[in-house]
Amino acid sequence: MENAIKSELIARLKAKEAKVAVIGIGYVGLPLAVTFANAGFQVTGIDPVEDKVAAVNRGESYIQDVPGEQVSRLVKAGKLKATSDYAILTGMDAVSICVPTPLSKFRDPDLSFINSAIDALKPYLHRRMVVVLESSTYPGTTRELVLPTLEEFSGLKAGVDFFLAFSPERVDPGRKDWTTLNTPKVIGGITPACGEVAQTWYAQALQKVVPVSSAEVAEMAKLHENTFRMINIGLVNELAVMCDYLGIDVWEVIDAAATKPFGFMKFTPGPGLGGHCIPIDPLYLSWKLRSLNYNARFIELASEINANMSRFAVEKVQEALNGLRKSINGSRILVLGAAYKPDIDDLRESPALDVMHLLEQKGGLVSYHDPYIPHIHHEGWDKSSVPDLMQAVAQSDVVVIVTNHKVYDYPAILEAANLVVDTRNALGNAGKDNPKVVRL
Repeated sequence: MENAIKSELIARLKAKEAKVAVIGIGYVGLPLAVTFANAGFQVTGIDPVEDKVAAVNRGESYIQDVPGEQVSRLVKAGKLKATSDYAILTGMDAVSICVPTPLSKFRDPDLSFINSAIDALKPYLHRRMVVVLESSTYPGTTRELVLPTLEEFSGLKAGVDFFLAFSPERVDPGRKDWTTLNTPKVIGGITPACGEVAQTWYAQALQKVVPVSSAEVAEMAKLHENTFRMINIGLVNELAVMCDYLGIDVWEVIDAAATKPFGFMKFTPGPGLGGHCIPIDPLYLSWKLRSLNYNARFIELASEINANMSRFAVEKVQEALNGLRKSINGSRILVLGAAYKPDIDDLRESPALDVMHLLEQKGGLVSYHDPYIPHIHHEGWDKSSVPDLMQAVAQSDVVVIVTNHKVYDYPAILEAANLVVDTRNALGNAGKDNPKVVRL
């Protein structure tokens, strides 16, 4: 019976006859749904946000990395649709779960979105279905949380009746070279049969699938990737602080070190960490290890350093204004860039939010400009990007470059500004010895 169910599902997946559902059609889910649909699968996106559902069904994209024409073409071809009704899962063969995994206010894992998705899925779980969790989480989540919930409610057995696996998302918003289609996809099953089915499914749409021996290995691989980046960013952020104490140009130090053709990977400092993965994923691992009486010291230290960089950036603003015998209190401060990294419209965990809040707490009259983020609603804020950038630059006491978008005309901004604090080295050599520029 096991072989028959597995073989039948694999055959349907290879023939593209399997119907696919993607739960959560945000930054990860919509690109994945479009990729499966482009490969020939009939795909349904499921999301509780009706605006997203309506947009997809109109053939529109709300994700910068997903061209609207692709969504429109796939919807018209009957390959892609969206709904908020989970009952549609009754007729699905393959389900990918791509929901957020934030931190709670106590900096612990918040698995409420995963729990909600699994609770919505379990009444419709049936034989010959494969389920893949993509949400970043701590090792053991798929086996310890998802598996018992699905098995106990349905009475079905993973690896026999249905198939369960974990495959970490590797979306990097704004990239054109590495996309959902060509980024290698790590997949680990709860059982070997689960892994085989999930790997077969994804291999029909993605260019390279990387099988691993278990869901735990796949979960840990994702956390290792982002912990590596978090710790190295923490290191270079601390280097920036140390260079500031020593009166050394940190950017020149980094460029000099980067000339080494081996044994070195270039990271650059900034006003903090942003995005949904790097500031959050390592803390999932740290939390899991605390439950096993182990202190993940590198992670905790890097997190502390990175979290304090927003305050260090504000100190540079204070230092710059002091040079003109001004204080932050009452000064007109323009923050350039609100997104967490250049050239995208993603505000999640952006250090710009911390910088602006800290400046306002000190009495600064803070405004911002970002061509990709026209409005910010955050912790009581309701701010809009200034309509006239160059006018705002000229009228501000200090311009703080937080996100180095490529669309900015930095020479023109430097010329028009009264004072600039450059936390990203966006001005390059033009800001190095300029008396009205203070760099991180």
